[in-house]
Amino acid sequence: MTSAGFLPTRQLVLVDLLGLMLATCPGQRAVVAVDGPDGVGKTRLVGELVALAPHVAGREVLSVSVDGFHRPRAQRYAHGRTAEAYYRDAFDYASLRERVLRPFRAGREIVTAVHDVDSDRALHPDPVEPEEDALLVVEGVFLRRPELRGEWDATCLVTAPARVTVPRGNARLTARVPGDDDPDHPANERYVGAQRLYQQQARLWQPTWIVDNSDLQRPELIVPDPEEPQWFDDEPEA
Repeated sequence: MTSAGFLPTRQLVLVDLLGLMLATCPGQRAVVAVDGPDGVGKTRLVGELVALAPHVAGREVLSVSVDGFHRPRAQRYAHGRTAEAYYRDAFDYASLRERVLRPFRAGREIVTAVHDVDSDRALHPDPVEPEEDALLVVEGVFLRRPELRGEWDATCLVTAPARVTVPRGNARLTARVPGDDDPDHPANERYVGAQRLYQQQARLWQPTWIVDNSDLQRPELIVPDPEEPQWFDDEPEA
């Protein structure tokens, strides 16, 4: 067996974080939110945690992305393409509650997505029936917004400076604009500006855990002291 001391830093952090998540509400269904800006690496991190889970403990770990709960394009852009409109109108939280969170808590089947943002079409995937003590990880932006505060048993903030997340996120795009790796470029205002609005909303809600994902190979896991509430900035300086 490979000694833990010789595992890559990222794998060590994943094992530690997964252990903390698995300890949430043992013996019953639990929901953990993994929150962070576009381009920070949330989807990759959650995918790695789900893949690692069968090798770490006997508790089922499922994941759902808020990206599967976008509103239709006409609703998302009904109030323009501003940062405020993105923060306010992008996601269908009522459907997230109705199709995922409430049935999961009640011991019933869940639906993992309702809308495909690329094709702008409704989705009708087969329901998933989680085990009685399953851990559900919900991944996406804006998950510590005030109206979702009662939905999570724990939260994980994945963070990195905008100068890291913006180029990382834009690298996935097929259509680029010269200079758009700069967080202050007008092409990024809808998303970067929405994160600034969101940070003001979420700043007093201390996450359970923080992962500084600035360096993908060497992330840092931070466990804040719950007895010492403090202000959290989703865009720390490196």
